[in-house]
Amino acid sequence: MLLTAGVIAVPVLVIVGSLFQGFSPVWEHLLATVLQDYVVNSLLLMLGVGVGTLALGLTSAWLTAMCDFPGRRFFNWALLLPMAIPAYIIAYTYTGILDYAGPVQSALRAQFGWGYGDYYFPAIRSLGGAICMLSLVLYPYVFLLARVAFREQSTAVLEASRSLGKGPWQTLFQVALPMARPAVVAGVSLALMETLADYGTVAYFGVNAFTTGIFRTWYGLGELQTAAQLAAFLLLFVFTLFLLEHYSRRRLRFHHNSARQQPGRIVLEGWRGGLACAIAGFILLAGFLLPALQLGQWALERWGDTDLSAFSRLVGSSFGLAAMAAAACLLIALLLGYGKRLHPGPVENQAARVSAMGYAVPGTVIAVGVLIPFAWLDNRIDGLMREHFDISTGLLLSGTLTALVFAYVVRFLSVSLQTVESGLARIRPSIDESARSLGLRPLAVLRRIHLPMLRGSLATALLLVFVDVLKELPTTLILRPFNFNTLAVRAHELASDERLADAALPALAIVLIGLLPVILMNRTAGAHEPQQN
Repeated sequence: MLLTAGVIAVPVLVIVGSLFQGFSPVWEHLLATVLQDYVVNSLLLMLGVGVGTLALGLTSAWLTAMCDFPGRRFFNWALLLPMAIPAYIIAYTYTGILDYAGPVQSALRAQFGWGYGDYYFPAIRSLGGAICMLSLVLYPYVFLLARVAFREQSTAVLEASRSLGKGPWQTLFQVALPMARPAVVAGVSLALMETLADYGTVAYFGVNAFTTGIFRTWYGLGELQTAAQLAAFLLLFVFTLFLLEHYSRRRLRFHHNSARQQPGRIVLEGWRGGLACAIAGFILLAGFLLPALQLGQWALERWGDTDLSAFSRLVGSSFGLAAMAAAACLLIALLLGYGKRLHPGPVENQAARVSAMGYAVPGTVIAVGVLIPFAWLDNRIDGLMREHFDISTGLLLSGTLTALVFAYVVRFLSVSLQTVESGLARIRPSIDESARSLGLRPLAVLRRIHLPMLRGSLATALLLVFVDVLKELPTTLILRPFNFNTLAVRAHELASDERLADAALPALAIVLIGLLPVILMNRTAGAHEPQQN
């Protein structure tokens, strides 16, 4: 366990260690030109997305959990659908819809006879546009966690608030929301970490953020060490976010009341019910339906010109890569989870926590952290082989699928590990003791007893990592082998060339596959939803 945790921690340690290796003259150029933009834009992105996800997520969670209005059951699961669309894909889609040549502005010019410069229209390719796109796809983090928190609140407390003259909105802001604060903060924190990790949206919209700066420093200036130091500063943003969240609730205590009843929903009728339905419908339309329909239209328009054999190869390479990464994550998660179950000591617990920290680290940071040690190891092996055997080994690890899969394992191991650990926690230790007393060794217990009982958890872990890898863009862009493409990379390349309609088919494939974990989450959440008459 310790060796596995140490290997997985190497990329993050390499990035942190780059801060102590001196700064190159390139830093003077960055300080004088773009570094301030990286810091300010990253902070503004976090602020804007935090407000946006909070507003959308809390509104939708309160309406579906605490109110009864026409269509509530439909919106209860449908509002999770934007999680299936990566932020960079919704950015491509809305650019095609709202840009100067898009259908919206074209219709306005045709209707009113306007020409270029005769009217003002908000620029979609801007910092504000990036905030809107990220908010639309990341609000489900807040929605999902806040909805569960609202459902689990005691009806006695909420009814006491109403009996004291508080209206529904006063009860929300003064009672229900403070009680749900841990879940809300956790949802916003997840959304902000995804914001810091985003590359496709900010790069396509031309926003100078840390992720775009890392790419430009490495690919444009050829400064891997400086790119690693920029990645270290981005990592500091993530850790600062954790510290601020922990500090903000240091003196607060939250207790779960097990002796509770499901709070009665507020019945919204007439215009109030119509307004609630319209609000939920607008969020769903903007976050999923409109982009999905536009992608579907573009895909149908380009279907006749599509090279199906090339597309099938693209799907095959993407699926194969995602399957390898998911299998690797699952095997390591089983090793760590079962090792922790056999030896539940503080060292094993810390090793598991270290192994799981990669999910909080942006993919750009992990990719650079993988590239540096792999390149060093390749150079060492090549130097030794040249010196002793006069043979050049070239790049054995850098720029290979091995490096890419390892980066995925570092990034997404937490997803598998948490799923496996939750499955193991449901198996009573007495079952292990009974099996051991009958002469089974630990590996035999795992193979013959735990694995059959963990079938559902293992399938879930495979699915979640599979879809995450399929959607991952920055890690793949940096570490992929030459002439190796995935659906995400191909969609990004076509959109960057302004071939938005051509990018629709790979983008739509990612969205459709991304629906699988959303359906899984909805079934899990629906199974625990109390039924009310």
